[in-house]
Parts: sequence; structure tokens; C-alpha cells
Amino acid sequence: MIYDVITIFPQFFESPFSFGILKKAQEKGLIRINTHDPRKFALDKHNTVDDKPYGGGAGMVFKPEPVAATIESLLNKGSKSIALLTTPQGEVFSDRIAKDLSNYDRVILICGRYEGIDERIREIYVDKEISIGDYIISGGEYAAALIIDAVSRFIPSVLGNEYSPYSDSFREGLLEYPQYTRPEIFKGKKVPEILLSGNHKEIENWRRLESLKRTVIRNPYLLDKTDLSLDEIKYIGQIKTQIHKTRKVYVALVHYPVYNKSLKTITAAFTNLDVHDISRVCRTYGIKGFYLVQPVVEQQKLVEKVLCHWITGPGRSFNPTRAEALKLVSIKNSVDDTVREIEANEGTKPKVVVTDARAREGMIGYNELREKISTGEEPYLILFGTGWGIVKDVIEGADYILKPIESFSDYNHLSVRSAAAVIIDRLLSC
Repeated sequence: MIYDVITIFPQFFESPFSFGILKKAQEKGLIRINTHDPRKFALDKHNTVDDKPYGGGAGMVFKPEPVAATIESLLNKGSKSIALLTTPQGEVFSDRIAKDLSNYDRVILICGRYEGIDERIREIYVDKEISIGDYIISGGEYAAALIIDAVSRFIPSVLGNEYSPYSDSFREGLLEYPQYTRPEIFKGKKVPEILLSGNHKEIENWRRLESLKRTVIRNPYLLDKTDLSLDEIKYIGQIKTQIHKTRKVYVALVHYPVYNKSLKTITAAFTNLDVHDISRVCRTYGIKGFYLVQPVVEQQKLVEKVLCHWITGPGRSFNPTRAEALKLVSIKNSVDDTVREIEANEGTKPKVVVTDARAREGMIGYNELREKISTGEEPYLILFGTGWGIVKDVIEGADYILKPIESFSDYNHLSVRSAAAVIIDRLLSC
């Protein structure tokens, strides 16, 4: 494998690859890392490779001519090659991408810097754009070094044990199990007994289960890529049950105060389907309580009649799982009454999250809110509006306003029960 790195700082790569596995791989001729400074192809006596951006703005942009000339000097060498650009706009680098890249004979890495690279280089020469994550670094050299390391591990004979790359974290889509070595006891903490048993089959099983546990807790999205047995799925279910007990999430369906189509404040009527469907979603995702905010007494009595039928009446024997979900339902006169009850239950006031189909400034995203909820440190109350949405005063008084559900179409008219299902899944799913 040949790596051709296009960089204005070729000396950067002297240190990372001068020791360890990659040094040995170079000595054995398994990989070759070449650096190419585009300054050598500059068109002026000052070896200029950057210039001010058209249209104005801060910073500098890589000029197209030196970079293009450098790339063209590397092409047409009769080998299977791919040109990569390291950029925050690229596909997030992964183990799968690293494995795919290891199948090429030559990988050309263009290290982005400054404010970026002239767009025409991207359009004409780049086969794939790669990002190593959502954070800022000084230049693409760091990303290139990481990519070279990860890809090289898949090249036969680079690692001492040819099978070891397939037992690291992320192989099979799981995080790696905990590792221990001597001494057996360190500061009062003992190595798990199973690892001292000598029973290799049991040890292998323990490691698999620990990998599953770590993945569910730390990065459950990885499970989507993992083949699981029925026993493993059952085990994951047990872990998820433990996790959701630590989360303190409540949901309220607000019937007042909400808007009508003319944006006048009204009280919306109770809808049987909303209560049934949202309560089932709440039960599925471990919501601790589902509140109906409805001040009209006649409406409250109607809801109570429905609940009585399913929880203690004939509906219980007909559909016991529906009864289990509807047990989560409570009726409150106002959002404030709901907040007070949760505060009494949890010992602290919940963070109120408002959902709305209208875009606003200062809204919170799903991943950020999911991370806050997952800590289990504070209770959260998520408000869903009926009618034409929750009124402005309630929205502006909330701790967070969640970004609207959006797709690539211009249609945005989900029912509240559909929206609740989508939002709760994004925030609490495994």
C-alpha cells in the first residue's frame, strides 16, 4: 500500500510513523508513506499556495493550480488509487471505510487547511471526502495520520497477529470488553473471577456479554450493525430495563392553552386515539408518567371513563397490555400543576421541553437533548401540543424548545401521536 500525502507541512509525518507498528510495516515494505508539498508546484517565486477568497471573508483558501499539479503528478501510475480530501464536510470516518480503503494500491490524501480548498479541486479530483468527527483541528494532517493508521491495520501482516484487527473495538459492531492484567487485586478492586477460571469458553461468553453491555450503555447505535443471537437480544433487553429506570422523563399532551387555526387561544377536546397511542409509546420507551393537561371538567370525566374501562373494567381482560400503558395517564388542570407533581415525585423541578412544528431561534437538537437526558441527573417534562400548537407564552417559558421534525419534503403536518412517537424514539431509543 502506498500513501501519498499532499501537505504543506511534510515534516509533520516524520514523528507519527517513526516508531511502533507502522515503522515496522514500512521497514518490511508493506506500506510506503510519501509526502508531497504543493509549494513545489507553485507558479510564483514565493511558492504561494493560498490566496484570499473571492467574495471576501476571513482567512485564506488553497489555490487550485499547485494542488492540481501535485495530484496529477501522482495519477496514471497503473495502480488502483483513490483520492481523499480531509474536510469537516466529509463522510465520518469509520472502521468500515478503513477496511474498504485497504483494498486500494494507492491512497492519495489531500490535507485541508486554512479556510478550505478551492471548490474546483473537490469537483475535478476528489473521489471521497472524509471527516474524523465534529470538532475543529489545526489541519488535515492530523486526520490523514489517523486514516493511515486505521487503514494499515487491515493490510495483511502489518499487525503481528493477522486476526487481531478483527477483535478490536468496533469489529462486529461492538465496543471492546474490559481488559485486566496483573496484579489480581489493585487498590481493593479484584479481577473478575471468570477471567481466573481457565475456562476459555466461559471467558469468551463473558467477554461477549460485556461488549454488548458497554455498547448498549455507551453507543447503542452500533448495535444496528451487529448480528445478535436471541439470547443476546434477551440480555440486551435486561440491560435496557436497568438503563431506563435511571431516566426521569415525563410527557404531557397539552389541550390548554393551545391555538386554533386562527391562532386564538382555545381548549382542545380530548381525542381517544391520542391517549391510547401516546400512552403505548410512553410505556414502550420507559416514560415515567403521561399527563393530559385538560381543565374542562366534562372532558376530564370523559377521559376517566375511558381509563376506567381499560384499566379496571371489561377492557382490562380483553387487552391487558393496553391497561398497562394507560396506567401511566394522569389528568391535570395545567402545565404548572404537572410540573409541581413531578417536582414532588422527583425532589427537583423538571426541565420543561416544548415541541413545536415552527422553526425558531435558539432551539435544541435531538442529540444534544438525548445526551442531557441520558445522564439521569435531572427530570424532564416533554410537552406536546394539540390543536395548532402550544401558545407562545408556554413555549417562551420552557427550558428548551426542541427542533421540529423535518424531512426532505415541504410537507409538515404530522398528527400529534405520530410526532410524539418520532420524537420519543429519537430521544430514548436503543
